[in-house]
Amino acid sequence: MINKEKTTIRKLRFKKTESIYLIIRGLEVGIASGLICVLYRYVLEIAENSLMSVLGFVKGSPSKIALWLLLAAILGVIVAYINKFEPDAAGSGIPQVSGEIRGYFSLNWWKVILAKFIGGTTSVFCGLSLGREGPSVQLGGMAAKGVSRLTKSDKTTELRMISCGAGAGMAAAFNAPIAGTMFVLEELHHSFDKALLTMGIVSAITADYISKIFFGQNTIFKYDTSTIALRHYWYLVIMGVILGISGVSYNVIMVKAQKLFKMIKLPSPVKLAGVFLISGVIGLYFPQILCGGHSMANILITQRPELKTLIILLFAKFIFGAFSFSSGAPGGTLYPLCILGAYLGAIFGNIAIGPLDMKDALFEEFVIIGMAGLFSSIVRAPLTGIILVFELTGDMNSLLPIATVSFISYAVANTIGTAPFYSILFEKAVENTDSPTLDTSSNEKVLQTFTIPVGSSVNGKKIADIEWGKHCIIVSIERNEVPITPKGDTVLKEGDTLVMLISQRRFSQDLKRIEELIDD
Repeated sequence: MINKEKTTIRKLRFKKTESIYLIIRGLEVGIASGLICVLYRYVLEIAENSLMSVLGFVKGSPSKIALWLLLAAILGVIVAYINKFEPDAAGSGIPQVSGEIRGYFSLNWWKVILAKFIGGTTSVFCGLSLGREGPSVQLGGMAAKGVSRLTKSDKTTELRMISCGAGAGMAAAFNAPIAGTMFVLEELHHSFDKALLTMGIVSAITADYISKIFFGQNTIFKYDTSTIALRHYWYLVIMGVILGISGVSYNVIMVKAQKLFKMIKLPSPVKLAGVFLISGVIGLYFPQILCGGHSMANILITQRPELKTLIILLFAKFIFGAFSFSSGAPGGTLYPLCILGAYLGAIFGNIAIGPLDMKDALFEEFVIIGMAGLFSSIVRAPLTGIILVFELTGDMNSLLPIATVSFISYAVANTIGTAPFYSILFEKAVENTDSPTLDTSSNEKVLQTFTIPVGSSVNGKKIADIEWGKHCIIVSIERNEVPITPKGDTVLKEGDTLVMLISQRRFSQDLKRIEELIDD
């Protein structure tokens, strides 16, 4: 215990060497998370290709179809038992990682990796509309936790490594290292931490490098975009408003779909057997909407579908995606929601290009704008969405229209007032989880960084006048890059960065309370 406390204090005393330490740990995280997620991505590609081969093999033969559907139902039962073996591997995995970082859960890293790997691969092989990106975030985080446990890291370092492993997982899945880093800061932590940024960039770049070794340096989407004339930006405003409303509707419907699925009073193996059976049937008649959505992306890349086809594929993918996700099968929604955004953008482009006398080449521009806009309204992480789409396409020329639509859709979704998608899932996970909390027998402190925002209620107050809690200690304040020794009469100001030690025994409660206190 004493050694762990000394390790935590080391971060405060040796700031010059701390950057080297963070870089080394970032490399460790990037290698471990990158290798796990690259292997997962490779196996999922085999599973999806095998699925298409199976569908082609059984087509036209009633006996073969019956055997395929029976196999799908059996695999559904197996996935149900995998979820029972490790409940924290069910679903997307992003809420579980967020819960671990915030002190609500303590996941068994090797069981989660094993269950997520097998369950996610099985779900994709049976065609469920689930992506690899959410699971990659969880796999990356758990691989990082495994490294931290094997190297006997202190709790502060472990939580940072889990965070950066999650970003590295996203980087490996999307070939998007900057978006992976931003996802950690904007979505998982909702704050800017220099130490986390340092480790996160190193781990994300390392994971992306490993991914490129195996999958090449091409971007995920290969679109030829064109610049939208400034006189047509009024249309982007309309597009942003509609995408904002669409994102809110997506969140509401996905939550309701989960509730409806839970209302079905059948044993989990029976329910998942039915889900996998239905997915097998859908694959026979509508293979385009299976899995994460690569087939639908290829349709947009290789051809320009007519409006009717775009609308049918959009609604079919959305309904099947809600059905698949509500089942609790291991798999994510990040890539499927990007595909939905792409199709919404394609519909807007299809409608606008003719009447507004736009160039036909702008069709693909609308596709990527729709992707970023819907992501921003659903996840409420507009910066991540903008950077993600840039890295997916490699096109910097579209930055202005993408940013315009993304921030409008984000503002509209916030104005309507529903919670962000992963925040909803996080709250539900906290309410329903049977996972243990952090080790309450440990006296180890966790180092946490907070930045006082503009308009904060603590601005202008003395440290001694604020009820921080008896388990929390301010050990350092940084103001305009200058460290200040905290005292009771020290007056806090907007933009100050507070470094606090929080007891592991009450980490989740105190972290939430301090965030609410500072953000109020």
